[in-house]
Amino acid sequence: MQVNWIRMEEGTKEEFAYLMKLEEEFNADLVGRVLAHLKMLDVDWGGYAINRYQHCLQSATRAYNDEAEEEMVVAALLHDIGDIVAPYNHGELAAAILKPFVSERTHWIVANHCVFQGYYYNHYLGGDRHARDRFKDHPWYEDCVYFCHTYDQCAFDPDYDTKPLEFFEPMVRRVFEGKSEHLELNLEPA
Repeated sequence: MQVNWIRMEEGTKEEFAYLMKLEEEFNADLVGRVLAHLKMLDVDWGGYAINRYQHCLQSATRAYNDEAEEEMVVAALLHDIGDIVAPYNHGELAAAILKPFVSERTHWIVANHCVFQGYYYNHYLGGDRHARDRFKDHPWYEDCVYFCHTYDQCAFDPDYDTKPLEFFEPMVRRVFEGKSEHLELNLEPA
């Protein structure tokens, strides 16, 4: 079946309900698509001792070994997923992917980790090492400092005992199954 309209304003409730059913079926494999996108980071970009994919796995392993909440482990795994298509705002892209599935705190940490991560290198590149201080009064400032210091900036060690993606996949599935109530659709007209 295909809908009978070419403009949304011409659609019926039944057609939109049908489209939502198809979308739900397609979204059943969302985790598979997200993990496939993460695997796109498994290329040698040069310069680093490990690639971005290995960095993400190591960040998640460090969070797991630190006994972080499961959603934080998943956030550490996916925090750089946007590097392929959004290298200049990859944190915002990763946060947008995670937003329906994680707390506001975790979303904020991932969205802002790039600014906080700059503490470790901005001053070498002519930037402001203390750019993160503009968030000093934010309730999750220290949490983001901790995330970057404990899971991100130190996750470039080729000798670290890093867990494989298969270890994290059930965690990603559990976190993504916990959709927030913000995703509930109201098919009634406003």
